[in-house]
Amino acid sequence: MRSIQTIKKASLITAIKTPYKMNGEIDLVAYDALVETQIEAGVDGIIVGGTTGEGQLMNWEEHLMLIAHSVSKFSERLIIIGNTGSNNTREAVKATEYGFASGMDAALQINPYYGRTSTEGVMEHFNRVLEIGPAFIYNVPGRTGQDLTPDIIEPLSKSKHFIGVKECAGNERIAHYEAQGIACWSGNDDEAHDGRHLSQSHGVISVTSNLVPKLFRQLMDERNDALNKELNPLVNWLFCEPNPIAINTALIMTGVISPVFRLPYVPLSKEQQMQGQSLINAIDEQYIVGGKANLVDETLLKLC
Repeated sequence: MRSIQTIKKASLITAIKTPYKMNGEIDLVAYDALVETQIEAGVDGIIVGGTTGEGQLMNWEEHLMLIAHSVSKFSERLIIIGNTGSNNTREAVKATEYGFASGMDAALQINPYYGRTSTEGVMEHFNRVLEIGPAFIYNVPGRTGQDLTPDIIEPLSKSKHFIGVKECAGNERIAHYEAQGIACWSGNDDEAHDGRHLSQSHGVISVTSNLVPKLFRQLMDERNDALNKELNPLVNWLFCEPNPIAINTALIMTGVISPVFRLPYVPLSKEQQMQGQSLINAIDEQYIVGGKANLVDETLLKLC
C-alpha cells in the first residue's frame, strides 16, 4: 500500500470502465488492455468498480475479484482505489476490509443513498469506514440526493485515514477546501481543468480519460485553455445521458470493448452516436483509445 502523501500526488485518476464478454461476464482481457492504455498515457491511478465501472451492477464477488485482479496486475504501476462504498454501512465495512486485504491502496466511500440518513448518521457511517484504511470521500449530490457540505467534510478531514474529496459540487467548493489544506479532486470533467489551475484542486477523477487519457494528462499538467475549450463538446456529449451510458457507447464505437451492456444501461441512440462519432473523429487519432469511431452495429449488440 502507498502512503496517503503519495496518493495525494496523483492528479489524473481514471474511473475505469468495466468491459464485458458477449455472455455478460466481466472481460478481464479487454479490461487489462484498457488499463494498459491508461498506464501508457501517464494516468496515476484508477477507481475500480466505481459508477463508471458499474460497481452498482456487480455482485460483491465480482466487485472484490476485480479489485484483487487490479492489484495483482497493476499495483506496481498504478494507484489502485477500490470503490467499496455502500448505502449499507455493514456492507461498506466488510467490502472495505476485503479490499484492503487484497492490497488496494485506498477506498472510495460514498454517503448512504436512497435510504438517506441524518447528518449524524452520515458522520458515523464515514467514521466506521475511515477506521479501516485510507479513503477518498465521494460527494455527488445528483446521485445520493444529499450534499456533503463543509460542516460534514471538515470534521472528517481530521481522520488519519482521510485522503480527500472527490467533489461534484463545483470549483468554488473545491477552492474553499483547498485553502484549508483539504485535498480535492474534481468529479466533474467539464470543470476539471479550471478546478486544477484556477481553484488549486489536486486533480480529477475522470470518466473522459477512459477515451482520451493523453489529452486529460495534458490538461492536468499545464493550463491550456485552448485544449480545454476544444474538448468541451466531447466532454458534454459524454454526459448527454446519465454516466456511464455514453462512455460505454464511445468505447464500443472505437472498438476497444465488445458491444455489451448490462441493463438497465442501453446504448445511445443512433442520432446521439452520430454526434459522438463526429466529435471523436475530429480529434487526432493518436489520442483516442481504440482509434476512429464507428456507429454501434446493432446486429451484434447484446443487452444482459
